[in-house]
Amino acid sequence: MSANTIQSFHLPAYHEIPDVGLYLDQVTRYINDSLQPLGQPTVTSSMLSNYVKKGYVARPVKKQYFRDQIGYFFFMSLTKQVLPLEHIHTLFTIQQGSYTAENAYENFRIRFESMLASLFDETKAPVLYPRDADFGQHMLESAVISAAHRIYLNYCLDNYPMPTENPAGSPGQS
Repeated sequence: MSANTIQSFHLPAYHEIPDVGLYLDQVTRYINDSLQPLGQPTVTSSMLSNYVKKGYVARPVKKQYFRDQIGYFFFMSLTKQVLPLEHIHTLFTIQQGSYTAENAYENFRIRFESMLASLFDETKAPVLYPRDADFGQHMLESAVISAAHRIYLNYCLDNYPMPTENPAGSPGQS
C-alpha cells in the first residue's frame, strides 16, 4: 500500500456499482477487490449475511444484492472500524431520511475520497459540508473524517522507520 495508491483511491461511484444482482460471494469479492488498495480488513460472506440478519441491510431478492445494498455494504465496511454497527445504521438511516440512496452514497463517497486525498497530499482540500449544514450531515462528515484518519494513521505507523535497538537492549542508554 503506497501513499500514491491511497491518495488516488477511487471508491466506485453509485452508477459504477453493479445493479444486475450479485450473489453474496460476488458481492464479497467485489467489495474486497475495491477496498484492497486501502489495506482494509477483508469482509466475509458471514459478515455481510449478519448485517442482513440484523436488519441493517435489506434482504436480497432471490439471493441477489443490488446497487443500494452494495453501496450500504461499502459504507459499513469503511466505517465499521471507527463506529459500532448500530451507529453506522443510524447514520445511514438519517442520510436516507433526507436523500435518495444514490445521493446518500455519493455524499459519503465524495467526502471520503477527498478527505483521504487531502491527508496524503496537503495541497488538496477536503470536500466538507458548510458550517450551517444540518446535524446529520455533520455526523456523516465526522464518520468520514474518522475512517479516513484511521487509514492514514495505519499507513503512517506501518511505514514509520523504527529505530533499531541499541546493543544494551534498552532505549536511551549509551
